[in-house]
Amino acid sequence: MIPAAKGGPFGWALDRYIGWKFRSAFRGLWVRGELPPAGPGRLVYLNHANWWDGFMLHQLSRVAGWDAYCLMDEENLRRYRFLARIGAFSIRRKDAMSSIESLRYAKELLRRPRAALYVFPEGEHRPFGELPLRLERGVEMLARVAKVECVPIGVRYAFFEHELPDVLLEVGTPHPPGPLSVFQTGLETVVKRLMSTTSLEGFTRKVSGARGVAERWDAARGVQA
Repeated sequence: MIPAAKGGPFGWALDRYIGWKFRSAFRGLWVRGELPPAGPGRLVYLNHANWWDGFMLHQLSRVAGWDAYCLMDEENLRRYRFLARIGAFSIRRKDAMSSIESLRYAKELLRRPRAALYVFPEGEHRPFGELPLRLERGVEMLARVAKVECVPIGVRYAFFEHELPDVLLEVGTPHPPGPLSVFQTGLETVVKRLMSTTSLEGFTRKVSGARGVAERWDAARGVQA
């Protein structure tokens, strides 16, 4: 298992690089619903829609004030080893002993103050809005072992009337550990809400990003006026 390795000079530099990279690629990070405050450990599970998800989670952690970690397939973490510096740790899903080791490690992480653990229960990238979601049982097992609050969050990367895309997060209702069907319902509920979203109405921008050409032009005209 590859453990998380947060902190240090490289971690500090990576924090700032990821923030700059995210803000330059998107108009902003928008949230609808209440993000739970930093406190006792919690499990946050999301749909896995995009390569950018790791960078997005980094920004979400800063906004929410969570000391966040992310469970990641070991092959992918070896490929992107730098993600361990922002809280990723590995699991080999087809290796029973490795999975047990990762679950124990996750349980210990969740005992830390302000800890949050991100899990993508689909196990791989899937096109946004492809229903029904196909979840793996690992999220259920982890929740039962850690005995923590579970929070579903839907993720959508969307273009509206602007040049650059926005990142939309739909926060669902927290719930205790339960059978896989509870996680299925929780995640599909927030994904369906995002599927029907046609504007940013009702969302709050938590991270401001870049402006497109049209927005910069409109701002310049406003200054001239």
